Amino acid sequence: MSPRPMKLGISCASVNKMKTRKIYDVSMPIYSGMLTYTGNPETKIETFKLIATGATSNISLLHIGTHAGTHVDAPRHFIEGRQGGDAIDPEGLIGPARLFQLPDVHHIDRRVLEKLDLEGVIRLLLGTRNSALLKQGFTTDYAFVSEDAASYIVELGVKLVGLDWLAVEEFQKPGRPTHHTLLGANVVIIEGLDLFSVPEGDYELLCLPLKIKDGDGAPARVLLREL
Repeated sequence: MSPRPMKLGISCASVNKMKTRKIYDVSMPIYSGMLTYTGNPETKIETFKLIATGATSNISLLHIGTHAGTHVDAPRHFIEGRQGGDAIDPEGLIGPARLFQLPDVHHIDRRVLEKLDLEGVIRLLLGTRNSALLKQGFTTDYAFVSEDAASYIVELGVKLVGLDWLAVEEFQKPGRPTHHTLLGANVVIIEGLDLFSVPEGDYELLCLPLKIKDGDGAPARVLLREL
């Protein structure tokens, strides 16, 4: 008697669906002279070794700030003695996330968030007019998350919030209350997301910041994969 064929736990249809799930790279490219937040180090990429000049390989020297481009803020960024980025639980950086596109919002306060469907949301991504600004020069007129919105995010139990600008906070806000509220509650902050043309909805978030020991922050590669 011929053996019965083994039944696989995943159907061919499921495999094909997984293969066709679109992936959005929402990370800013890193290059010399890239957009940086006012007062932060400029990014420079210099040639260290070059095959064209006789070296056996090409190697570059990277000068970059810990909060350049798309990056993660660690509690240590604003709260002395708190954990660095290398201590952030990776499980919080990977998993279901919900993206809302708010192109007409000047700033994101509690009233804006209360109108959104945030039930069960653990990772919250906010797309605004900022995504277009990322391709221009630095400006202080960007959409930001207000202090009362940050408090509401903490109340809801959200563990990660991402915004499409180099800072989640209003420009030079005294005391930096949004950062202190979020980081003080161990809410992970992703800044510098390029969410331009990404449809709002539910995704799988894949956020991989550099593992800098005791770092106050770290540049990250961030992907959104369709569910």
